[in-house]
Amino acid sequence: MKLAFCDHKAAKYAVENWHYSQRLPVGTLVKIGVWEGGKFIGCVLFGRGANYLAGAPYALEQTEVCELVRVALKAHQAPVSKIAACALRFLHSTSPGTRLVLSYADPAQGHHGGIYQAMNWVYVGESAGGHEYFYQGRWQHSREITAGAFGSQGKLQDWGHLPQRKTLGKHKYLYPLDEAMRTQIQPLSKPYPKRDPGVWT
Repeated sequence: MKLAFCDHKAAKYAVENWHYSQRLPVGTLVKIGVWEGGKFIGCVLFGRGANYLAGAPYALEQTEVCELVRVALKAHQAPVSKIAACALRFLHSTSPGTRLVLSYADPAQGHHGGIYQAMNWVYVGESAGGHEYFYQGRWQHSREITAGAFGSQGKLQDWGHLPQRKTLGKHKYLYPLDEAMRTQIQPLSKPYPKRDPGVWT
């Protein structure tokens, strides 16, 4: 197995074909490609996420924290947890100022974070719910719309006519990239959520 930076085109293809969201996140991304037997099998993407204050609860600057935003893989041999662990090491080696990685598991998609649990991430409970807006034929997070037509034209007031719905909170996991950070966040740890026996993923 090989990990290396991949380009935008490869990441977009992987997400649109091998991730349930079928959407590449907006904003700046660290795009790490994965190869097995010399063949491209997908990517692991890190980004700023939807909350620019994500590091504040942990006394971190925006440049010191990031979010694992996509793991988009086709059929592969290595366990997902191993691929994600290798991607974290790659991120740490190429972005030495990064100290903490966040990720979320969406119960609405039947996810409880089994991959993160296998990697010994620190579970800190559920995030607060939010809102989605129905725009251009699908439900979108407000940040996605801000990065699109409404945001570029400065017409946030136009959101008032869009259908909206509340979203449930997501399971939130933290992965420290140094021992001092692990010591800091370990007291926040809560028991891991269990997988719904009626859900396969």
